[in-house]
Amino acid sequence: MTSLPNPLPQHIAIIMDGNRRWAKKRLLPAAVGHAAGARQVREVVKSCIELGVPNLSLFAFSTENWKRPPEEISSLMNLFMTYLQKEVNSMNANGVRLKVAGDKTRFAPVLQDLISRAEEQTANNTRITLTVCANYGGRWDMLQAVQAWQKAHPGKSVDTLDQDSLALYLSTAYAPEVDLLIRTGGESRVSNFMLWQAAYAELFFTDVLWPEFSAQHLHQAIAWFAGRDRRFGSSAPL
Repeated sequence: MTSLPNPLPQHIAIIMDGNRRWAKKRLLPAAVGHAAGARQVREVVKSCIELGVPNLSLFAFSTENWKRPPEEISSLMNLFMTYLQKEVNSMNANGVRLKVAGDKTRFAPVLQDLISRAEEQTANNTRITLTVCANYGGRWDMLQAVQAWQKAHPGKSVDTLDQDSLALYLSTAYAPEVDLLIRTGGESRVSNFMLWQAAYAELFFTDVLWPEFSAQHLHQAIAWFAGRDRRFGSSAPL
């Protein structure tokens, strides 16, 4: 067995980009590309478990994705429901705790129910926390955190709010901040994903389309991360 990279990221976040382009290259509908991308999730989760990465977050559907064609949105919602139904038992058996971060109120009641049941079924697992970010946006997350803090402290002014207090109300407050943010598909932007949580993340951009992103590509990104000099704003070592 090869040695593990050191340090190992404690939280990897991935913008899974390139599903539609993967399908277009093959003259296939976008729905086929999204389905291929969903299948790739299992391999990446398995690889993170094998490596010992305790937190993995995947950007599945952004708040801006509602602007896509209705038929594509419908396909994505159906795919999400199918994924929850097919994978939850496997996740539970493999020690995966599933969390869904985002504004779930816009989803159909049947999808909201599936999410709740999947989260409840896997709640006590400790091998890895898999966060699926759906109807999620970094700006939304910060706004809802402020609103949640205000609701919990109705008599206090926001002038008393500090960063540590606000962080407790983010949708991913249960996880550490992101160490390594990976974006597939050739784009070099964060697209409103985990703006707070990834403030000091190392950003790894790859041209590989998400349906082709393999365990080997994940290992390459982690090896690159291990070679980074992370100073968090301090001066360089002498």
